[in-house]
Amino acid sequence: MESIGSFLLDQVLKMNWLSDLLWEPVVALGLDPSSAWGGSVHFFLYDTIKITTLLCVMIYLISYVQSHFPPERSRKIMGRFDGIGGNIMGALLGTVTPFCSCSSIPIFIGFTRAGLPLGVTFSFLISSPMVDLGSLVLIMSIFGPEVAVAYTLVGLVIAVVGGSIIERLHMDDQVEAFVRGDAPTDAELVSMTRTQRLAYARDETASTFKKVFPYILVGVGIGALIHNWIPQEVIEPILGSSNPLSPVLATLAGAPIYADTFGAIPIAEALFAKGVGLGTILAFMMSVTTISIPSITMLSRAVKPRLMVVFIGICLVGMTISGYVFNALQPLFS
Repeated sequence: MESIGSFLLDQVLKMNWLSDLLWEPVVALGLDPSSAWGGSVHFFLYDTIKITTLLCVMIYLISYVQSHFPPERSRKIMGRFDGIGGNIMGALLGTVTPFCSCSSIPIFIGFTRAGLPLGVTFSFLISSPMVDLGSLVLIMSIFGPEVAVAYTLVGLVIAVVGGSIIERLHMDDQVEAFVRGDAPTDAELVSMTRTQRLAYARDETASTFKKVFPYILVGVGIGALIHNWIPQEVIEPILGSSNPLSPVLATLAGAPIYADTFGAIPIAEALFAKGVGLGTILAFMMSVTTISIPSITMLSRAVKPRLMVVFIGICLVGMTISGYVFNALQPLFS
């Protein structure tokens, strides 16, 4: 079972096979994938294909399923996930989906199109890149089980609280119309054949792809440059434990960097070895994995500016507070 789970995680969800497959074409271009330029090209190709595949598969499947459900029935089913219970469900779902922030956005769009409450989908969007089972194990290996569990719980709290706030602000009108989609009427659903349902799903996928793909290219392009060109030495001097603003700076410094938890862990380990505070490191990790500039660029196509500001503000405040709390409690984890 463990080997099956590992296969699904690495080869199906993360598409590591695709990363390996693209290694040779980059070499064929005369570039070294381990260099800055070669790494940028490899990163761009891999992430563009992976994120586009996730987007198209999710929208196609959800649109096809949606074609079987009258709008009123869908609203009743999805209405069961209202309230804090729905936010908890969305946050917990994020912990078992090991996606980076950019890869989580197609899933967020799919959930929103399916009729899930906006607060639930944002709880997922916050939780998915920030906390997952893989990160729990990695953090445990460096900082110990107590820190790993505390980090996961804090991440879930930020996701639940963030989604709850967005739900209470009634910001459904701040989601772009194409994300909601145009569900067929009850009469249309009754008369649809299987071929028509497949055509409906195909058309919805094509429409969404055309609207989002340019932003995928821009977001991944920014991520490729940042991922391979911002040296660790630029980050370390501003995050020292002697700086009382280090959690704030760590959160802001992490935002431009695009990486999942697995990519952030080596930086976190190096910072910890240099005496940077535990809370500062964890705030940095949360920021890196959740609100990177590439993911915000992509998300800006799906939501309107007011909702985007609220989302970023909730994340920044939650991460910064978490940083100060972990710094204050660091002696307890020693």
